[in-house]
Amino acid sequence: MLESPFLYGGEEIYAVIEIGGKQYKVAPKQTIEVERLDFAEGDTVELDKVLFIGGDGDTLVGNPIINGAKVLATCLGETKGEKVIVFKYKSKVRYRRKKGHRQTYTRILVNEIIKG
Repeated sequence: MLESPFLYGGEEIYAVIEIGGKQYKVAPKQTIEVERLDFAEGDTVELDKVLFIGGDGDTLVGNPIINGAKVLATCLGETKGEKVIVFKYKSKVRYRRKKGHRQTYTRILVNEIIKG
């Protein structure tokens, strides 16, 4: 049986955080890729824009964020995403342009969720 990434110490706890204008649902011991952050590999990252904390017993909903709540994570380095091909074309005028792009992401490992 596969263990759910949202199961932590016998109880399910997860949080919804905002990083770079996007929202992510995270749990302890989970690895996620977020938009590029300016942290070195191995640094401890403190994410304080926690919008929601849920679990077995209770839930906390922010307005818009939960005061005092934070998510502690470790930066695992940078990776590149899949290649996206951008192709411009106009018919009958022999106009063609082909470009590729690979977005840079930062991988972070969520260590713990502090309710605050």
